[in-house]
Amino acid sequence: MARILIVGAGATGGVYGEKLVEAGRDVTFLVRERRFEEISAEGIRVRRKSGTTSYPAKAIVTPEPGDVYDLILVTVKAPALPSVIENLKNAVGPNTIIIPLLNGMAHNAMFEDAFPGCVRGGIMRIMATLDPDNTVVQLTNLCELIVGGVHGRKLPDDVAAALDVPGIRLIVREDVTGSLWEKWAFIAAAGVTTILFRGNIGDIIAAGGHDMILDAVAECEAVAAASGYPVSEATHEQTVNMLTEPHSTFTSSLYRDLMNGNAQESEHLLGDMALRAQQLAVPAPLLNATVLQIRTQQVG
Repeated sequence: MARILIVGAGATGGVYGEKLVEAGRDVTFLVRERRFEEISAEGIRVRRKSGTTSYPAKAIVTPEPGDVYDLILVTVKAPALPSVIENLKNAVGPNTIIIPLLNGMAHNAMFEDAFPGCVRGGIMRIMATLDPDNTVVQLTNLCELIVGGVHGRKLPDDVAAALDVPGIRLIVREDVTGSLWEKWAFIAAAGVTTILFRGNIGDIIAAGGHDMILDAVAECEAVAAASGYPVSEATHEQTVNMLTEPHSTFTSSLYRDLMNGNAQESEHLLGDMALRAQQLAVPAPLLNATVLQIRTQQVG
């Protein structure tokens, strides 16, 4: 049986780990000391509309030498990646597959540099959050995992089989890079819109921001196209519909993290896209203004 290591036991890792454990997979969580103590004592709590449950889970703080895993799923936020990569060195062998489940693209390059040939791509679609008491809260029934090859390397069949469990809709693609870019373009456009205009979509529309939302979408999708991964018409329509819905209370996770003072991924998602726009000579005034606004706040 494949040994699976999930890095992080937050919203994404907590829900997906639950499904893997329920399906009998050999799962271990790599977490920080405080989270390790909670999991060892109480398991991982998950709350849904139907109520709160918990499941027992194995957890470690640091892999021991020789403690190699077949599959590693990375579910932490971008600021944690440098320490995670350092901590994973004992867990990665020549046949280990690493699938970072983050938005953006820079993380794949980071893992590829540290562990050449081990990286594949993945996207987790889920509406979940982590309460202050570290209870995982799944907000909707949406739970979808898209995985596949990158850099011409396919996802091994046995890895796909290990990830195929009840409760998760699994989609396997020969090359998942285009899907990663499509999600990144959406996440960036949503971040630019809600951060720059400081509100939810409904309020921005009511204030007359419809056309500027479309401009933000166009900028981010232009970067994807210039990088060789144009967003499909269907995905473009979904993005526009979601970000221009009157009375919508939607805000991006980037905006929420910024407003709440949480660890956030603005440089990973918006700073990196702004840099690529500059390198590709793609005009991106709204994206650049948003990045400057965030960086100015951080200076203070």
